Amino acid sequence: MLRKSVVILSFLVVAIAIAGWLSLRGSLPRHEGKQPVTGLLHTVTVERDIAGSVTLTGDNRLDLARALGYVHAQERFFEMDLLRRKAAGELAELFGSLALPADRHARVHRFRSRAQAMFITLPSNQRALLNAYTSGINQGLADLAIRPFSYLLTQTAPQSWLNEDSLLVIMAMYLTLQEASIHREPKFSVMRSILPATAYRFLTASGGEWDAPLDGKPFEWPPFPVESELDLRTLDKDLLQDIEFEEVYSAGSNGFAVMGSMADGKALIANDMHLSLRVPNLWFRTRLIYPDPEYPEHMIDITGVSLPGAPAIVAGANRHIAWGFTNAYGDFADWVRITLHPEDPSLYHDRGEWKPLTVYSETINVKGAPVETLTIAETDWGPILENDHDGTPLALAWTAHRTGAVNLDLIRLESAKTVHDAVKIAPDIGIPAQNFILGDSAGDIAWTIAGRVPARHGNFDSTLPANWGKGDIGWQGWAAAEDYPRINNPPGRRIWNGNSRMIDGNMLKWLGDGGYELGARSQQIRDGLLMRNQLSPTDLLAIQLDDRAILLERWKQLLDDVLLNQTAGWSQAMQQGLRDWDGHASAQSVSYRLVRNFRHEVMRSTLSGFAAKIKASQPDFTLPRLNQIEHAVWQLLEHQPLHLLPPGYQNWPNLLASGAERIARIARSQPGGIAAYSWGKENTAEIRHPLSQALPEWLARWLDMPADPLPGDHHMPRVQAPDFGASIRFGVAPGDEAAGYFHMPGGQSGHPLAPYYGNGHADWVTGHASPFLPSAGKYRLLLIPAN
Repeated sequence: MLRKSVVILSFLVVAIAIAGWLSLRGSLPRHEGKQPVTGLLHTVTVERDIAGSVTLTGDNRLDLARALGYVHAQERFFEMDLLRRKAAGELAELFGSLALPADRHARVHRFRSRAQAMFITLPSNQRALLNAYTSGINQGLADLAIRPFSYLLTQTAPQSWLNEDSLLVIMAMYLTLQEASIHREPKFSVMRSILPATAYRFLTASGGEWDAPLDGKPFEWPPFPVESELDLRTLDKDLLQDIEFEEVYSAGSNGFAVMGSMADGKALIANDMHLSLRVPNLWFRTRLIYPDPEYPEHMIDITGVSLPGAPAIVAGANRHIAWGFTNAYGDFADWVRITLHPEDPSLYHDRGEWKPLTVYSETINVKGAPVETLTIAETDWGPILENDHDGTPLALAWTAHRTGAVNLDLIRLESAKTVHDAVKIAPDIGIPAQNFILGDSAGDIAWTIAGRVPARHGNFDSTLPANWGKGDIGWQGWAAAEDYPRINNPPGRRIWNGNSRMIDGNMLKWLGDGGYELGARSQQIRDGLLMRNQLSPTDLLAIQLDDRAILLERWKQLLDDVLLNQTAGWSQAMQQGLRDWDGHASAQSVSYRLVRNFRHEVMRSTLSGFAAKIKASQPDFTLPRLNQIEHAVWQLLEHQPLHLLPPGYQNWPNLLASGAERIARIARSQPGGIAAYSWGKENTAEIRHPLSQALPEWLARWLDMPADPLPGDHHMPRVQAPDFGASIRFGVAPGDEAAGYFHMPGGQSGHPLAPYYGNGHADWVTGHASPFLPSAGKYRLLLIPAN
């Protein structure tokens, strides 16, 4: 009887495993053969190489949009679904109450309603492209034998794609790239209301010695406040106990270009976009080949990455031009102080009259729970989302909310032949405003801003909330194309950016400061370019993989000096750990991890006094992103003003020694002690599938990428954290794409049984220069007209 039960149980286990495997197989994309597709005018050839890179060849762009939608849906529908739901605030429909906080956070923007309205205003040719793309998505999804496996795991069913969903995907990128900047202003307002003006300027200034602009000089950091203005020693030291400070990895990128006179005649472009990393990758390797509508005898041949959910190539090369993006960190949002009627709070003041607030009721559907209703009050400037330091309601004016913020003008770059052509397109492109770095096959290079920028009027500080009720300040539509800053073929023949300040003077005033990055990374890129008079794609890759810790060199010397004056055992152990310092953020380096964490601990301690001063009046206050704060902290360490020493420390040497001791104590408590405290153990890859955390560990390992110790860090070209870094990395000369290279972590496919699942990831880890162009097609599928 027992033997029979075991046999039956074994049979059931095998049967379940086979059923599960067959279910997974049923949701695999179709790779070969012929497949009828409704709406196609002509056959489209779909080729995939060993990495899963897709080449689509067709007779017109509408057919390619339909075919790309088909392929995107079969490969990535679940990830596309997450993007549209992220923007629309509809994740709880899939994941239940766990996703409610994210949905509440996003739903206040009412992006689905805005996307519906924006779709109607698109030009007819763009609406036609989206119609074709949407139709292709829904047929691609329907042609899967079984729904994508992620829906099997969540026990949900995929919902059809709508035209507006592609606009929501772009709106999701607004959230990714700009939302962190938006919420700095109210915190700045709190700081400005409590701190002396000199202290506020000292903490929030826009740059200093690490600046690396293309136009202009490094700024001079303002002086710290004198004792009569601010004395932190008088504060209650108990306020310091819950102060936190962390340098946050910000969505951004490296981008640089060199003129053809330095690179065998054709310009060279390099780009690596720094974003959160996952399996599969955010981007999708795509090549499109089709006749040029203006010159049918010529073929448009564009290679790069698409964003599943949208029918365009985001970055890449088309044989004539190559381009990439970095997050501009300009000021693309403002907070408006709202005056409500003293007797009727449903009215607000605007240019001499009382207007009614528009109130929206948004319903959030929650899997396995009752629906939730969210009420949102809006002004003509935007929704009321926060209160100022004095309780005044604040409405958010954000480019993402405005008609025209999202469109498909990016597709116009596919047929651009020169830098001059592409630069003229840039102001019209409906994406979050980006640094647009490009070059052409004639050797010219350029930088400008791509994306919509608000046209401000009146004299006001756009980094702080202001009252627009009189009509004398505010926004007047979009900035005119002729006002966009441009730099063409600079005298140095090089362009570089690492999300830091690019410009100065009136151009910077026009763009604004949305929290651009410290210039250390840009400096390192610039200096790497200046070291050579002739460059090849290999040289560009070497710069992108540069993990030298130049910013930390002075922090290493500071730590050495601190340890010289200490005799305790922890000091000797730390000195021993510093002996492997070679100036790199290498995975095996103990010294790099010690110096890096010492810097963060000292920065936290140094800023704790200023934060405590504010928290004494605003207990819930947390510091905003202060991307330039390295300048302020180093100035304090150089001058060591006693009145700005946080309470609880005898003097500045005591603060430094205490910070070093805390790091030593943490390091010594780890398995193996300081000798085993390598950077790679902290910087170990955690590049995971969205659903793997809900699976058993043995199964999750099957979906996730390996836990590789990774080199690189924040303030260097090779930006790297466990789940953040270069989401793509490429270098290419337009017209010589075969000599270019391309890296992408996480792989192309979202399906674990795909024959190319995770392919290419190892090249990204090691820095091996895999080809920019897809290799010879291994799988060939013909999408044919259904009739």
